Amino acid sequence: MDPMNRGPEEHGHDHGGDDHDASARPQRPRDPLTPDFGQPAPVLARTVQLVAGDFLLTVNPVDGSEIEACPPGERPERPAKRTADDRAELRRAAMPPVPPGPALPRLPLLERQEERERLVRLLARGRSVRLTGPAGSGRTALLGAVADDCADLAPDGVIRLCGYRKTPGELLHDLFAAVYDAPLYRPDRAQLLELVHDIGAVVVLDDLEFGGAALDELLDATPECAFLLSTTPDTAAPAADSHLEEVFLGGLGRGASLELLERVVGRVLDDEEANWAGDLWFESEGLPLRFVQAGALLHQRDQLRADPHAFEEYGYFADTPVDAPFDAGPDDGAGIPLPSLADGAAPAALLASRLSPSARATLKFAVALGGELPHQAHLPALVGDTHADAALAELVGCALVTAVGARYRLAAGVRTQLESAGYADDATEHAKTAAQHYAWWAGHPSVTPERVAAEADAVQAALGALVTPESGAAVLLARTAAPAFAGGLHWGAWERALRSGQEAARNAGEVAEEAYFHHELGILALCGGQLDRARAELEASIGLRGALADKRGMISGRRALALVADRSGGTLPGGRTAAGEEVPDARYEESASPPGGVLAAFASPEPPAEPSAEPDTLVTSKVTPAVGAGAAPSRRSIVSGTRRNLVAAGAGALLAAVLGTVVTLGATSDGDRPEGDRVKTEQSAKEDRDGGGLSADEPQKDSTDRPGGPGDDGVVGTSDDPKPSASGAPSGEPSESGKPSQKPTGKPTDKPTDKPTDKPTDKPTGKPTDKPTDKPTDPPTTDEPTDPPTSDPPPTPTSDAPPSSPDSSPDTSDSASAS
Repeated sequence: MDPMNRGPEEHGHDHGGDDHDASARPQRPRDPLTPDFGQPAPVLARTVQLVAGDFLLTVNPVDGSEIEACPPGERPERPAKRTADDRAELRRAAMPPVPPGPALPRLPLLERQEERERLVRLLARGRSVRLTGPAGSGRTALLGAVADDCADLAPDGVIRLCGYRKTPGELLHDLFAAVYDAPLYRPDRAQLLELVHDIGAVVVLDDLEFGGAALDELLDATPECAFLLSTTPDTAAPAADSHLEEVFLGGLGRGASLELLERVVGRVLDDEEANWAGDLWFESEGLPLRFVQAGALLHQRDQLRADPHAFEEYGYFADTPVDAPFDAGPDDGAGIPLPSLADGAAPAALLASRLSPSARATLKFAVALGGELPHQAHLPALVGDTHADAALAELVGCALVTAVGARYRLAAGVRTQLESAGYADDATEHAKTAAQHYAWWAGHPSVTPERVAAEADAVQAALGALVTPESGAAVLLARTAAPAFAGGLHWGAWERALRSGQEAARNAGEVAEEAYFHHELGILALCGGQLDRARAELEASIGLRGALADKRGMISGRRALALVADRSGGTLPGGRTAAGEEVPDARYEESASPPGGVLAAFASPEPPAEPSAEPDTLVTSKVTPAVGAGAAPSRRSIVSGTRRNLVAAGAGALLAAVLGTVVTLGATSDGDRPEGDRVKTEQSAKEDRDGGGLSADEPQKDSTDRPGGPGDDGVVGTSDDPKPSASGAPSGEPSESGKPSQKPTGKPTDKPTDKPTDKPTDKPTGKPTDKPTDKPTDPPTTDEPTDPPTSDPPPTPTSDAPPSSPDSSPDTSDSASAS
């Protein structure tokens, strides 16, 4: 069968009339039932518009944020303070998430009653206290108990903040957001200080990381607040005049440590375990964290003693019931000894080895992210297990992680112990996986900026781990997360993400992304009042986008740069406007003064120019006066810098160039003339030092008639000019005034100068005047005495072409054509 003419077998029917006609008719294309299946419809970019100080900021994740002066109608009123119910709801939302599964036992606060009562008394007096203790000493638990006791002390209640990786400015904004109800509003520095000055609250600040002048800045900005600060001994000390009360928190005693260990295990310790706990107390100096982790070791030992094969069968303890492990027979669990003292002092590796695979994978991600634990909602996607969120309960029960604000991170010393056990071998791969997941999640339309801001520490940790080895993944994550941080008003994380993204884009060679980060950093600096930094960042962004021909990005950058220039109070440096365009010169009829003014020591007085109807493009030469002729000569030239003189000088230079071209063309075009009618190079004018003016070669006999001179009135072409002889021979003598006729120029002037110089010059010797004058403002300069000669010298030419005598050109028409 012919493949070009398909038969009926191919279609499954014969050549019947109806079927054949139906197959011959063109079939209408079938509309897809799901047009977007496999190719989801494009989602609009998530933009957030907020008020930042006096600016209206539109966070645009595509081309860069837009900023403008906030219109009067968009400016919010003074924000109102939150009610007690609103503060309670906000405080519950800021608590760390509860691990899934059965509720964990709440451990008591042992041997802290004295410190607790002292802290409450000091805060009730309005004093600020600095609580210092080593990591793992139970500072967070003590702060929670004191916060409950001080709930009714201040009008604005108790505000709990976290100072982990926070600056004083960020903490002031956190305090403002906790007290005032101001959505999508971020005040500037002056407004922020004014608003926090009226806050009267007990501020419980955990994990503070700065002291000295920065701490004084925080305390001075909030005089009506009483602070309870929690720091470690390695934090910088406050200033001597800060008036802070110091309270040091040490470890627990031996008895309290054993009691805490029994609370964790859930039973009474035997003699062997009590002796082991005593040695551990001496080694750990009574830190509560060590005894909670030691209790987890004993709990795992009890599970192994109840079912020795439980761990080997499943790889971890899977809900093994433990009723009475001590009542086991002498042979049951006899081979499971107590952990060594070294394991009790550094129990992280042993504890992690007995956890579920999901928990161990979660620990690997935490080690790769610098100790930051991803939120439990992200664990199933990261680990690849739908029940991986239950790993958080295991980690919290073993005290391998601890709460920091509204999230969890590895406890003190755990990261180092896990790295030595090999949990950091694939850190780069785990960080890359986390970065790809967070990039997808942060850019999803259903994820609010507030949720992204809550996960800022883990995102920044992924950025920091990938800037050098995996710059491409870091650029994608920073590009996606930075706009969400800005919209969530977490500007400290926004700035850190932008700087990490800029470095990653530079390492990866992605110029477009680097330009975006420069633009965003300029917007951030402008909102913070750092105009010089904003100008530098925006100009760098505009330059990179100009190289890429990104017109929309350049327009956005120029608008922001115009706002920077407006706030700076002048034009941008470099002679350019805020939009990056050249500054137009002043278009005035009068002369404009130089930018720095004319110095009086070098400015010579000039007579006012007489009004003239001559064109503005006329350029006259200003001759320096001779010594002894009046004013003393000036040794330095004065540059006026006016636009009009520059335009006139340029026009004169252009006219001279055009005339020279025309003369050259005319000279080369008359090659068919007789030899006598051509101008010879030997006929150059020579100056006569004896006062006879300029001499030239005599013309030939058959030259064309030409006026011999300008006549009595000094103007060529008038009725009183001498006429040529009837024979056609020119009168080779000079006129009565002794002035030889000059070569006509392309555009002759109406009147020549009255007192020309002895020597014609090709260029003006002085500054061109603003307006053309009939006479030079100064007497001519000559090498001879200033007495006038017996005969008038030749006139000064008005163009660059040297003057010639009447005898040097054949006739008037030829000379005009040559010109």
